[in-house]
Order: sequence, then C-alpha cells, then structure tokens
Amino acid sequence: MQHTYSDDELLPLSALQHMMFCERQCALIHLEQSWNENRLTAEGRLMHERVDNTGNETRRTVRISRGVSLRSLALGLIGKADVVEFHRVEGDAGAVIPGIPGHWCPFPVEYKRGRRKQDGCDEVQLCAQALCLEEMLSAVVPAGALFYGQTRRRVDVTFDCRLRNLTIDTAARLHALVATRGVPPARREKKCRNCSMIDICLPQRRADSATAYLREQIEKTESA
Repeated sequence: MQHTYSDDELLPLSALQHMMFCERQCALIHLEQSWNENRLTAEGRLMHERVDNTGNETRRTVRISRGVSLRSLALGLIGKADVVEFHRVEGDAGAVIPGIPGHWCPFPVEYKRGRRKQDGCDEVQLCAQALCLEEMLSAVVPAGALFYGQTRRRVDVTFDCRLRNLTIDTAARLHALVATRGVPPARREKKCRNCSMIDICLPQRRADSATAYLREQIEKTESA
C-alpha cells in the first residue's frame, strides 16, 4: 500500500530545487527559516510575480491558467505552478475541467530568470508539478516546458520514467531531511559563490592567501 502524507506533513514543492542544488541550503531555508535575497533571487521573484499577474487566457483549443495551486499527498508536496496550459484532446483521455465541455491535457510551464542548468533541478521541479496535476486531475501529464528569461527560450521537457523516479526520490529525500531536523555540514564548492545564502552558510569563510582572495573576488564580479 502506497504511503500518503497528511496535510500537516506537506512540504513546499519549491524545496525540491533547493534539495537538488544543495542539501545544506535546503535545510537552512526550510528548517531554520533562513533566507537572504540577492540580485538573482530578486529578479526571479519579480518574474514569477509578473507571470502570476498576467491573467488567464482562453483560446479555441488551449486554456491558459496562471498561479495554479498544486498538491500531492503521495509526494507530500504543496505549491503553485506559474502556468498550466490545458490543450483540448479528442476522446476521453484528458482531464475534465468542471463547467467546461471536452477533455484537456495539462501542460505545466515554469518560468526561470536565468539560463538552463546542468544539474536537472528545474526539470525535477517541473516534473513534480506534473505529478501533482496527475494526482489532482486523474489524467496523464506527459510533458511540460521551462521558459528561461535570460535566453528567451522555451525548452520542452518530457516526463519519462527516469525523471519521474528522480523526482519521487528527491521528494522522499526532502522528507527524510526534514524528519532529521539536522543541517548538513558546510562544504565549499564552486557553485557557492552565486548562492544568496553564502553569508549565512559560510559566515567565517576566509581565502587561503591574498592571491586566492583576489581570485575569488574577480570570479564573483565576472559571474554577476
């Protein structure tokens, strides 16, 4: 019998991206309620706000809903999708939308401020949205898309078995991390320099030498 979570056990869907990026960052944000915004996170927040405030659209074969609330008791997640496109399909294979005739295939679209990442965290977050929609609407969600503001490109994502299993595993690891109530130890990596949490996570960071310190500052300036 599959385990299901109660409403009190639901965790933010957005935490999956933090979990994929860094377990320590995830614990600092979701266990210790620490947060520090930088330019990158501020730009991302403003992009999401603009998308949510754009309003819904209705076309002949596509309905576009923004700021869609999501929940999965199987994954133990709750959150919101930036955009869900509902594409009309023939037959009865899609979802039924109350008060609207026909059947519709949900297609989640997530907006990101930067460019496509290599660690797969964006794909996992999007796939989690799809799994929530499948559970809520009792319909298969085969694909979605990521829109990147820096490149102005929309990247289609197929929710194959590998991605679905990775998403389910990441959600399980997130719940395990929260259950331990422990924060993993700090480990300095290249990705740390763009993390908004660096001053909270590594408040006593020191360069090994003057040369290393200067190199670190140059790298931070170039990546800004």
